[in-house]
Amino acid sequence: MKTIDYYNIHSDQFAKSTFNVDMESLYHPFLAHLPSTARILDLGCGSGRDSLAFKKKGYEVDAWDYSEELVKKAHELTGINVRHQSFYDLDDVERYNGIWACASLLHCERDRLAEVLQKILCALKPNGVIYMSFKYGDSDRDKDGRKFTDLDENQADALLEQFDNVQQIKQWVTLDQRPDRQEKWLNLLWKKYV
Repeated sequence: MKTIDYYNIHSDQFAKSTFNVDMESLYHPFLAHLPSTARILDLGCGSGRDSLAFKKKGYEVDAWDYSEELVKKAHELTGINVRHQSFYDLDDVERYNGIWACASLLHCERDRLAEVLQKILCALKPNGVIYMSFKYGDSDRDKDGRKFTDLDENQADALLEQFDNVQQIKQWVTLDQRPDRQEKWLNLLWKKYV
């Protein structure tokens, strides 16, 4: 099974298990660096939970997901015309003040992470901010038909060093907020400079 098949088959279950997670503590550091008129891309939006939250806070939101079923769910939830597209295909130039990649780049192939991050940086306006989260660890693994690229602090630092025009604002570890999970997450907040 491919990762994308998992999300198409289990879209209902995935949406139900993630929708009610309280994300405010993660939104705050990201939004604190954005203007009130910011345009945000929710890259790998899943059920649309975060897109909806940003829309309710008054931001202009674009949303993408590679799962056709989750695109449908996110559109129904948010009213946004969610694009069925992969992060590998991002080709915008200086369009966004912020890019939110919550639990999405963890499905990027490790040897393509720098390539995708370059695309993200290209899509950010000067002084734009990216938030991304990965399951905490240092391996590539398969679980329940999904491929994961885990990341730890050393790997994140090595990734950051590949870019000249980026500064890390914050890096922190959190526990999964879902009641049946004990996993740790590595959260990264980077800022693009001119």
